[in-house]
Amino acid sequence: MLTPLLLILAQAAPAPAPADPATAQRVEKLLSASPVIDGHNDLPWEIRKNHDAKVEALDLTKDTSKLPIPLQTDIPRLRKGHVGAQFWSVWITADNLGPRAVEMTLEEIDIVKRFVAANPGAFEMAGSAADIRRIEKSGKIASLMGVEGGHQIDGRLSVLRRYYDLGVRYMTLTHTSSLPWADASTDEPRSGGLSPFGKQVVAEMNRIGMIVDISHVSDATMAAVLSVTKAPVMASHSSARALDNAPRNIPDDLLAKIGANGGVVMVNFYPSFVSQAWRDWDKARTDYAKSVGASAEVYGPNAAAPVLAWEASHPEPVVTSATIADHVEHIALVAGHAHIGLGSDYDGINGTAPRDMTGVDGYPALFAELARRGWSDADLAGLARGNILRVMEKVEAVAKSMAGMPPVDATDRP
Repeated sequence: MLTPLLLILAQAAPAPAPADPATAQRVEKLLSASPVIDGHNDLPWEIRKNHDAKVEALDLTKDTSKLPIPLQTDIPRLRKGHVGAQFWSVWITADNLGPRAVEMTLEEIDIVKRFVAANPGAFEMAGSAADIRRIEKSGKIASLMGVEGGHQIDGRLSVLRRYYDLGVRYMTLTHTSSLPWADASTDEPRSGGLSPFGKQVVAEMNRIGMIVDISHVSDATMAAVLSVTKAPVMASHSSARALDNAPRNIPDDLLAKIGANGGVVMVNFYPSFVSQAWRDWDKARTDYAKSVGASAEVYGPNAAAPVLAWEASHPEPVVTSATIADHVEHIALVAGHAHIGLGSDYDGINGTAPRDMTGVDGYPALFAELARRGWSDADLAGLARGNILRVMEKVEAVAKSMAGMPPVDATDRP
C-alpha cells in the first residue's frame, strides 16, 4: 500500500515539459545519426494472442494504437521514435514445457519472419552487428530475435543451436519459473544458480555466438553466469533494484559486475519495474480486485466497475520519461556509461506505459530528458546503440575464437 506521502508525490508528479526547440533539434540530429537499438519488444506474442497469429491481416503501416485492442508498436511510430534495430521477443509462457515449448517457439519465430516479409520496405532480418549497420544505411529497421526463457529449448542444446540457425541472437536463461539448470528471480531456487548443465548452456551460447541474457534470472544465477561466461552478457530488459525493489531488477553489486564483464543493461520501461510508487499502487489494486472477485488483468476503461471505482479514489501514480531517466542514470553511475542500453518491453507492458512514452515513438522524450540533465552526445549515442553493438561484436569475436571447438553432445540433458 502506498504511504500517504508517496501517494501525494506520485499524484503530483508532472509530466516533463516538451523539449525546447534547441534540445529537440539536438535529439533529432543525434538519433538520426545513431538510431535506437531496442533490446526487447513483445509484438510477436501480441500478434499471436490478440490477432490469432494472422500476421497478414494486421497492417503495421498504420497506427495500431487505434485498434480495438491497441498495440504499442507499428512502423510509423518506429520511424518517429528513430528505431534502427529491434530485438523481437519470441516468448512463450513459462508453463509451456517439453516438445510443445519448442513447437510454440518455432511458431513465434515464424510470426516474426512473416511480419518482416510482409513489410519489406520497412524491415529486414539481421544476424550480426554488421548486418544492423548495413540495414540501417538502407533505411530499413534491422530485425533480430531473442528467446525469452530457457524452458524453450526443452533441455536440449541441439534445439539451442537450431534456434541460432533460424536467427535467434540471444536467450534469456529463465523467465518467471526456475528450471532444473537455472533459477528465476520470481520462483524458488532449484539449482542454486547454475547447474552443471546450465554452465554447459552458457558455454555453448559463447561458442555459437548467442548472447547470454540475464534478465529475469535470480541473483545467484546472474553471479554464476558472470563467473563462467567468456563473452559479455546483456540484460535485455531490466532496471535498477535500488530505485524499484522488484526481484527481477538488478542490485548494485551485480550492476558493477556486469560493467566489469563488458556487458550491457538495457533499461525496461514497464512502470512496475521503474516506479516503486506504481508497483505499490498496482499491488494494492490487485489485492482489492481479488477481494471483490474482479479481474486485475484489465487496465483502462474496460476494467471491471469495482476496480474503476477503486481507481477513482486511488489515482494511478505518474510514470514518465524522467522515471526512466532516473534508472538510466543510476545504472550508468554504477556500471558505467558504456554499459547501458534500452530494452523497452513495449507490447509486453500490462497497464499504462510511461505517460510521455506510450509507444515506440517515445524514445526522443527520454533522450531529451537526459540531454537536459547534461548527458553528452557521445554518451547518448552509446545508450541508443553503441553499447549493445560493442557487446554484439565482442560476442561474435568470442565465437570466432571458439570456432574449432566441437559442439556439446546433443544428447546431454539437465
